[in-house]
Amino acid sequence: MGGPAAILDVDGTLVDSNYHHTMAWYRAFHERDIVVPIWRIHRHMGMGGDKLVGAVAGDQVEARLGDRLRARWEQLYGELIDEIEPFAGARDLIVELKRRGNPVVLASSSIKEHFDHSLELLQAGDLVDAWTTKDDVDASKPDPDLVRAALDKAGRTDATMVGDSPWDVEAAARVNVGTICILTGGFSAAELRDSGAIAVYESLEQLCASLDETPLAVPAGGLAR
Repeated sequence: MGGPAAILDVDGTLVDSNYHHTMAWYRAFHERDIVVPIWRIHRHMGMGGDKLVGAVAGDQVEARLGDRLRARWEQLYGELIDEIEPFAGARDLIVELKRRGNPVVLASSSIKEHFDHSLELLQAGDLVDAWTTKDDVDASKPDPDLVRAALDKAGRTDATMVGDSPWDVEAAARVNVGTICILTGGFSAAELRDSGAIAVYESLEQLCASLDETPLAVPAGGLAR
């Protein structure tokens, strides 16, 4: 038995990496003499790199430099990756979900190399049921491919996403999955709720203590002991 599957976003939700990604993108653009305000890049964190270039710098920049910008972003983020740390309570949340009987699938828009580093930081490779990355899908968030792939790996349709951005909410909604948001990504509670989040928590620790109040609650008699 147990509860619905928990589809957990990684960057900005389980690991504190949104601002590192933002700076890596800013530097990649700046090296090409393209000045994109940092705030605008941050507002697109959670969106996959296949869409971010056009979204923040325009379709002409995407057509002319998209692949080279993405390649450089990967290199620049790699230079910052040793500074990344998990958020407090990240592993504890996974442990508690598994104890309760919720299948856990990690869903990341990262390339596999970056995801593997986060998985090692979380020490969760032997805990989660499965994971998906950008390399597993044709299109990243806010397209629903990543969430759909996570559902497939969970082997069920009853699931709730845990994320940190409006892009998580939009991607999940496209396959009829609700999203609980955490304020760790730098988006406000109001804008997360306006995007359709079914609940917003300040921290992973707060969510972990409140699981019975969420759609991830385990039905009566189904809690693992």
